[in-house]
Amino acid sequence: MKVKRPIFAILMVFLVYLMSSVTKAVNTRPIDGVLQKGVLNSQDLQIIDNFIDEAVRELVETKDFTGIAQIRTAILSRQSNQAQYAEQFYESAHKHIYSALQEASKLTPEEHRVIITTNLLILIDGLENLQLADLAIGKLNDKNTIVRYWATHCLTNPSIITKLNAGGTLNLKLARNIVSELNKPIESSSPEIIVLIAKFAADVNIPEAEGLLLQIADMRIKRYTDWTVEYELLDGAILKSLSSKITTTEPGESQATNGSNPAARCFGQLYSYVIQRYAKGKGLLSDTQKNQLASVIVETEDKCISKLMGKTQMGIKRAIEQENTTALLQEHDRLLGDETTQGQLPLKLKFDYGNTDGSRNRTAPLDLPEPPKKNSEK
Repeated sequence: MKVKRPIFAILMVFLVYLMSSVTKAVNTRPIDGVLQKGVLNSQDLQIIDNFIDEAVRELVETKDFTGIAQIRTAILSRQSNQAQYAEQFYESAHKHIYSALQEASKLTPEEHRVIITTNLLILIDGLENLQLADLAIGKLNDKNTIVRYWATHCLTNPSIITKLNAGGTLNLKLARNIVSELNKPIESSSPEIIVLIAKFAADVNIPEAEGLLLQIADMRIKRYTDWTVEYELLDGAILKSLSSKITTTEPGESQATNGSNPAARCFGQLYSYVIQRYAKGKGLLSDTQKNQLASVIVETEDKCISKLMGKTQMGIKRAIEQENTTALLQEHDRLLGDETTQGQLPLKLKFDYGNTDGSRNRTAPLDLPEPPKKNSEK
């Protein structure tokens, strides 16, 4: 399920235009000579630094924005695994991109600042190097949504996750720092950014990541509770991330045998609220909202519930297709539980929904409050 809204569709069209209309070039002859060497001397290292310096400065200073993609490509295509080369390359990249970001922050008009900053972040994203993570972290709270999106993308792309999961003290420390920093802007983040954070939290192998994912789920659950949730399609991605965390957690870690399985509990409650909103909000929600909810409900049953249960589940899909609310809620109770009987999913995953006021473990998800009355009905 892709989460894409008009502002980012426009951005991607703009970026594709940049990539197809390049006109400028960086002098690559000296650096290409260095790339052919097996052992480097001080002059070679200076050539690497000069190349990065020149390319990044041109990226910032060019008035011909159609040349930006070509400059970026020139840098990305000249990475190497040769130890001396790589050390100098990324050291220089950090130094000169940092300076460029500082310079870009002072640019006017605002559109110019955003374009240059965004392209520097796209460069960082393409370099996929942990040494540059702090540069992206510094832009997570930028006032512009597109800048925040690319800063988040830099820190959460699959290559970065793979490197963080490779182990080692420094990688562990960086992973924890990234989780901590991504945690700060969650409440105000756009759906596109939330999707990136949720996927990162599901895939990075540190205990703190599950807490980040649970916070995202709790935020959405609260917004369902008070009927302020927007862009319901987002919850398909969150449920998928929660499901991934459940299925990849080893017994004895956060999987529980005493009813406390936080990821599974959040999955069950959030999925329940999605279904309940669809059932209770038919007279209140727009066609777009209802379609988004139906899509999330059906896809989650297919991609997540079936996988978690170990067998294909289609009861919810049939109820949605038949527009049979009674059958939908019956299937909801069978899978997730009701006030008297534990559902098939909690039985399978060994979780409950917390304690009742009488300290009895709940077998049913919380009921979604009734939707607010329209003004004309008050």
